[in-house]
Amino acid sequence: MFRFEYTKNAARDLRQMDRQVSTRILKKMDFFVRQKNPLEFAKKLKDPSLGEYRFRIGDYRVLFDVDEDGSLKILMILSIKHRREAYLD
Repeated sequence: MFRFEYTKNAARDLRQMDRQVSTRILKKMDFFVRQKNPLEFAKKLKDPSLGEYRFRIGDYRVLFDVDEDGSLKILMILSIKHRREAYLD
């Protein structure tokens, strides 16, 4: 079973986006979390300082880490950025 949580930075990123874009991202994140293994849709990042994985949602990237709390796996959403800004840190 999976669930996701947002860091303060990720929540801020989402609030600053156009409503249509943020709604699309939230719907896609809901889709991912309902899958048996959402990591099938993710790509492992080469630079772990940005996060372990990323989801691609159109022109946006959702960078996240995976944390386990017993049998529950938590997708910790670190940031949500346009692809031209996602890997600049």
